Amino acid sequence: MSGYSLLDGIRVIEVAQLAPSSVGGHLADLGAEVIKVEAGPLGDPVRVGGARAVGSPDGPAFMHLRWNRGKKSVALDLRSPEGRQAFLDLARECDAVVEGMRGGYLDWLGVGYDSLREVNPAIVLCTVSGMGGDGPYRTLGTGGPVFDAYAGLREVRTPTEPPVSGMAGSTAPPIAMYALGAYGAMGLLAALLKARAAGVGCHVEVAGIDVAAAWMPDLADAELNKDRSIARPTWLPDGRLPDWPRLEAYRTRDGEAVLFGSHVEKFWRNFLRAVGRDDLIDVDLSSADDGAPARADMVWRALTEIFAQRTRAEWIELFLEHEIAGGPVNSVGDMLADPHFRARKNTYRVDHDGVGDLEFVVSPVRVAGEEFAPPLPPDVGADTPEVLRTVAGYDDAQIAVAADPRVPAAGVRVHSG
Repeated sequence: MSGYSLLDGIRVIEVAQLAPSSVGGHLADLGAEVIKVEAGPLGDPVRVGGARAVGSPDGPAFMHLRWNRGKKSVALDLRSPEGRQAFLDLARECDAVVEGMRGGYLDWLGVGYDSLREVNPAIVLCTVSGMGGDGPYRTLGTGGPVFDAYAGLREVRTPTEPPVSGMAGSTAPPIAMYALGAYGAMGLLAALLKARAAGVGCHVEVAGIDVAAAWMPDLADAELNKDRSIARPTWLPDGRLPDWPRLEAYRTRDGEAVLFGSHVEKFWRNFLRAVGRDDLIDVDLSSADDGAPARADMVWRALTEIFAQRTRAEWIELFLEHEIAGGPVNSVGDMLADPHFRARKNTYRVDHDGVGDLEFVVSPVRVAGEEFAPPLPPDVGADTPEVLRTVAGYDDAQIAVAADPRVPAAGVRVHSG
């Protein structure tokens, strides 16, 4: 059902919506059997999130096609006694549960960690939320950009006139929202290793705001210890190194750009020899004295002229030939056409009924000898009978009682995907 075989034999129940669905997505990509519990005819709202729909105006979203690929979907109404019992009966046969709603959601329903442990003492519960399970903001509704803004990670504009680009005060994509799934999967798998060794489960939590707060140690950790740290004398007062032109972006002859990464002396000397500018070798770019800004400015102007003499592709060829650090500045479209991206087999194809052949980016994890090609996400509730029968041991009568009545019977499409 999923991409790789690394987590074959691991079974996880997921009760998650939107970004927290990516936790189960990472696990499914690695080979776990992920049973996604959904309710109502539309299921996880991420199915139709985003500005672009695949195939038709109400078709699936790309985040859904990424985060819910390779999973099974079971339609249960956890607000009903029958739905809650079916959930616990499934949990009895599972290794872990992902709770990806507001903190405390499963407790509110009466099927939280204590109830899960009663039916399965070794089970792991991974709670993933925006604000976490404690603190004064724990019930605050949030979203991806809020995590970054909360932690000072997102530069937010507040214009006096209506903005013409971007959303949530910025054109920058959210960071913590996309990192959330990786941290959740890491925490769950670590807890699972401990549970298997000790025979006793545990409850781990990952919050979007905590991911944002911990993302860059030079921000939060430096601020926490600002009275116990000093400015490093080898850096300029503006926070840059004296040799900043050696780690800068430059426009190329074809109107594109490269990111020059030759901060290391070896790469810098290789570059100057390759372009015939040995005269710059003796320019002092290491001292942070009063003359440092002027020297850096002079070198930056020289490099701006030098990089304008070749195309982006020609520069990358020269970097490779002379062992010079750097790389192309690409748009997403440029990246997809980049020869390095293509050579690494970074995409796979899958057929979508009514749409045709679709192409997606593979998992960033690579497994030697295995090909990554998971199936598309299931329709809401598509796997309800099969999962309840094979995992929980239900018969047809029990399945009919437990299944969410708001979802059409398996095999009836309610939604693209």
